[in-house]
Amino acid sequence: MPAPDAPRHPADAHDLIRVRGARENNLRDLSLDLPKRRLTVFTGVSGSGKSSLVFGTIAAESQRMIDETYPAFVQGFMPSLARPEVDDLQGLTTAIIVDQERMGANVRSTVGTVTDAGAHLRSLFALLAEPAVGGPGAFSFNVPSVTASGAMTVQKGESTVAERTTFSRVGGMCPRCEGMGRISDVDLAELYDEEKSLDDGPFTIPNYAAGGWYVKQFAGSGFFPSDAPIKSFTKRQMHDFLYKEPTKIEIDGMNLTYEGLIPKIRKSMLSKDRESMQPHVRAFVDRAVKFVVCPDCEGTRLAEHARSSRIDGVSIAEASALQITELAQWVASLQAGHSGPTVAPLLTNLSALLDSFVRIGLGYLSLDRPSGTLSGGESQRTRMIRHLGSALTDVTYVFDEPSIGLHPHDIATMNELLLALRDKGNTVLVVEHKPETIAIADHVVDLGPRAGAHGGELQYEGDVAGLRASGTLTGRHLDRRVTLKEQVRERSGAIEVRGADHHNLQDVDVDIPLGVLCVITGVAGSGKSSLVHGSLPRGADVTVVDQTAIRGSRRSNPATYTGLLDPVRKAFAKANGVKPSLFSPNSEGACPVCKGAGQIFTELGFMETVTTPCEECEGTRFQAAVLEHTLGGKDISEVLLMSVDEALAHFSSAEAKVPAAARLLGRMDEVGLGYLTIGQPLTSLSGGERQRLKLATHLGDEGGTFVLDEPTTGLHLADVEQLLGLLDRLVDSGRSVIVIEHHQAVMARADWIIDLGPGAGADGGRLVFEGTPTQLVRAASTLTGTHLREYIGR
Repeated sequence: MPAPDAPRHPADAHDLIRVRGARENNLRDLSLDLPKRRLTVFTGVSGSGKSSLVFGTIAAESQRMIDETYPAFVQGFMPSLARPEVDDLQGLTTAIIVDQERMGANVRSTVGTVTDAGAHLRSLFALLAEPAVGGPGAFSFNVPSVTASGAMTVQKGESTVAERTTFSRVGGMCPRCEGMGRISDVDLAELYDEEKSLDDGPFTIPNYAAGGWYVKQFAGSGFFPSDAPIKSFTKRQMHDFLYKEPTKIEIDGMNLTYEGLIPKIRKSMLSKDRESMQPHVRAFVDRAVKFVVCPDCEGTRLAEHARSSRIDGVSIAEASALQITELAQWVASLQAGHSGPTVAPLLTNLSALLDSFVRIGLGYLSLDRPSGTLSGGESQRTRMIRHLGSALTDVTYVFDEPSIGLHPHDIATMNELLLALRDKGNTVLVVEHKPETIAIADHVVDLGPRAGAHGGELQYEGDVAGLRASGTLTGRHLDRRVTLKEQVRERSGAIEVRGADHHNLQDVDVDIPLGVLCVITGVAGSGKSSLVHGSLPRGADVTVVDQTAIRGSRRSNPATYTGLLDPVRKAFAKANGVKPSLFSPNSEGACPVCKGAGQIFTELGFMETVTTPCEECEGTRFQAAVLEHTLGGKDISEVLLMSVDEALAHFSSAEAKVPAAARLLGRMDEVGLGYLTIGQPLTSLSGGERQRLKLATHLGDEGGTFVLDEPTTGLHLADVEQLLGLLDRLVDSGRSVIVIEHHQAVMARADWIIDLGPGAGADGGRLVFEGTPTQLVRAASTLTGTHLREYIGR
């Protein structure tokens, strides 16, 4: 121990992250100091520059500098990161980003495979299960069993000898479904009308019109009569029609390959990602193809030998299907009876990992849960698990709204985890809007005052008490509470749900009222999404507006997605006496060098593709001649660089009045996207922004029922008030609104609340309350009721 009056060691002086002159995106020459080994929360309205500072500047520069330490060959396989727009950054440490992006929807990916839990469990069964069937691969549904034989050439001295050899590998993949757990079953009645002949055009499949090329191939194959009804085909003819393997044939002098209808459809349609299909093809697939549980493995994905090998009577399939809280108890019971030098460390590590799931509030999941079904919040917390037991210290952890998807009851647990990471000597940077998480901060950075071009400035820096007294937008709203409605609306009808048992729902009967604002609440994993997304009756007229990615290329942007670009192009064309196609970067007006991309992509062999701005158009994406045409003093490239608010003012002005464009922009502004640049790529939008953009496209629809999944995601406290006003206007205009939500402000403004619980997973799935918010607060009989009462101060 150094003496009390000993001089401070020079290394101890590096206790700040210094940011000087940050100008990334909308940041306005921002300079500030962030304390290391403390919890700093970044606040401000959506679009104020929080992510640009935390992710686009601090975390991005840390990752870029680490990447530069690798050899050039290795860097070639890594993303190429440009230096952020900042004058100086000092005091950076290794940054670990834990964001809210959903995990990939790979059909072979589960909670067990994306963490180490699945690998640990397979190793455990390889050591202890009886009968022994092989190594860990024998219990993996992603590893097929393989047997091969042949000749192998062996060099022995001066001679070469050919030896007979065999090779085998025992995998755990079910051979019937190939580890998918499901097989597709095609409904033949949805493919063709068996009363018609091929000459009559019997098909009801997209692109199989009478007289079309596909139909000509079948009619001219010669394997069955083209003028007879399909139902009259013999057994052999029906097999050739539906299932025949690829066979060479000749039609009208052309050599072609014929194959049966079913394999042809599987290759041309079913092999594609459903979301990437054209709408009419997707509708056909949904109608004609039914995915059923594999009859061989009963949905476990595993081969017979993997299912029959057991530890104390439990197979790996049964263990993977257990709720993680139950699996943790089973593993703990094994620790008492197995203390060998190989098994004991494995059980200890697996037990600690499962306990981390429980601590983080994911104990209701199971290891066989497909990772693509996890919400953004669940995905983020799953990624957190690997860091909870990490031996790393002095690391910068960067979190993007970790409270997403969490009930107020679960936020307290999340806060404890953030503080635990800090207390291990790490720097924790959190972008957050929830007052419960802002309250635990050691240091707060508030950006604003508004969004986009009106943001990017430092509004406040200091402790939470100072934020409350600062008078900033965040400070004023930090303790503001929405009051309960004095009078609720009367329902105009109801969607009846009977016997709902999807996922963890336990035979739930409930009437979801129409003509009102109905909020579905409950802790994470209680069954809210299962009720709304998986249990509504077929034919219910609902429009689901969720946070999933919007399909499109890197050329897609809010202007193209909402249809805004169409009236804008027509207005430009009319004002300048030219064709509308000139004002599209995907058509005649595109820059001939970059083909309207605005960037040049240079392939460098095994190294990372280099992206540079197009020198011809300077990134505008248009030909120079097109930019000579203006509307209200602005060319089309300048319009696409406008925010929604700026474009709304522009197209509402007398010089550039375009009512159709102003109407669409008004809807985007109404859902809180006034700061969004109308030409920015859709891939750059957050989950909450995607949801609000989808909602904007539906605001012009007449009537109907909207289903919104956590619409407050990514919203500042002030923006939540704007959202509540929008929800009220939707209901007052004759629509029904069903909202899955944890935010107490939305609960307080509801007309009707349906609360599921009481816990998560197997401990949830039951209807614990339905009624008005006032009744919920008065009873306070559920976790939701208790927290709502605390929120409103009663």
